[in-house]
Amino acid sequence: MTLRIGITPGEPAGIGPDLVITLAQQAWPVELVVCANAALLTERAAQLGLALNLIPYDASAIPRPQQAGTLTVADFALAEPVLAGTLNVANGRYVVDTLTFAGEKCINSEFAAIVTGPVHKGIINQAGIPFSGHTEFFALQSNTPYVVMMLATEGLRVALATTHIPLAYVAKAITRERLLQVLTILHQDLQQKFAIAAPRIYVCGLNPHAGEDGHLGREELDIIIPTLNELRAQGMQLIGPLPADTLFQSKYLDHADAVLAMYHDQGLPVLKHMGFGRSVNISLGLPLIRTSVDHGTALDLAGTGKADAGSLFHAVNQAITLATKTTTLHD
Repeated sequence: MTLRIGITPGEPAGIGPDLVITLAQQAWPVELVVCANAALLTERAAQLGLALNLIPYDASAIPRPQQAGTLTVADFALAEPVLAGTLNVANGRYVVDTLTFAGEKCINSEFAAIVTGPVHKGIINQAGIPFSGHTEFFALQSNTPYVVMMLATEGLRVALATTHIPLAYVAKAITRERLLQVLTILHQDLQQKFAIAAPRIYVCGLNPHAGEDGHLGREELDIIIPTLNELRAQGMQLIGPLPADTLFQSKYLDHADAVLAMYHDQGLPVLKHMGFGRSVNISLGLPLIRTSVDHGTALDLAGTGKADAGSLFHAVNQAITLATKTTTLHD
């Protein structure tokens, strides 16, 4: 059976449309349904000098592998014309409408997965629509109380205990309840979505040297270690907490199915150094598969033909892999 993957290019003035047009230059073993304005894609393809044949999306049709030079498009109206590289608050609603549609189709299993391009959070909020990120958006849409952000590249998966909060708030956010939720979701999705029977998760400490026996902070002694022991008693393989400045070595990573970092800039700089442009953002805990690029809208590159589509190619391939594994597990 051919899978159907939904793609949202994101901010229309950014490089998202460029990237999906680049995707169309090769054949794919799945149907790629791009949720976007058809005229925008046609205009941007002409600007880039790339061939593109658009096929209107028909939910009743049998999904077929995507042929090179084509994209299947679920057409959405723009509020105002788009100029590559120039944000327009009037089109903030358009971006959210494409996400809503793709989410609904994935929740009802019409789409096997969603791949999201980069959005501009600021312009969406300026349009009067509260928006903190894709993961939070799909969590609200699917009534999912707890979700986990994970990025992956070859040889490394990093999940986050906290995400987009100021560094000054991180220590207070590291609680027993949060770690129980995050590690449980991470463990379950490694099993269910990645088909890893007994995941080995390496856990970073919060403080320098993982607290140095409490001399450099007590979060490890008072919160992290007791919580890890609680989950180990349930059968999870959890190693740590280990100092973050030494955990990211091959002697540890060669045996890790994932690393849990306590905050955004503890684990992601290492991962992006290893694989920027080849890493993929994956939302865990959702009742759907969602992958995304590891970069922003790059307004200065929109329409120039200089945007690197590597991360989107990896995100699509990761979505196909996860959807295939999930389908196999459920059969």
